[in-house]
Amino acid sequence: MKFPALWSLPLLNAWLNAASTALLLCGYAFIRRGRVLLHRFCMVAAFLSSVLFLVFYLYFHAHAGVVRFGGHGWIRPAYFTLLISHTILAAAIVPLVLITLTRALREQIARHRAIARWTLPLWLYVSVTGVVIYWLLYRAYPPVGVPPGV
Repeated sequence: MKFPALWSLPLLNAWLNAASTALLLCGYAFIRRGRVLLHRFCMVAAFLSSVLFLVFYLYFHAHAGVVRFGGHGWIRPAYFTLLISHTILAAAIVPLVLITLTRALREQIARHRAIARWTLPLWLYVSVTGVVIYWLLYRAYPPVGVPPGV
């Protein structure tokens, strides 16, 4: 174990993913009601939450290394299936979010809408599965050598 504060980052990251999920859903609800400024606020906040997640995630793994899943039996392939889909889509979502946000900020609304129809559900999937992965990895099936309560 490096230092205790490092091990608080996975929980913080789960909260940042949960915040992104809530902000994305609120942003979607606002745009469906024509509340453009509230939509914009929520989506930019979701983006910032995701950026903070990525910074803390990279910092954590640069210092903690690989954290091995502690589950056995049927949950192991289920966890890795979820993790693989999450990881692939997490990598794909980065350029999609950047393009979607750029088009919105440049007021290219038709082009923004066209890509946002793909970006939103994928971003939601990545955010929600990030919380599920945290719960499985650190709470339900904690790995050996990780401080309790992470």
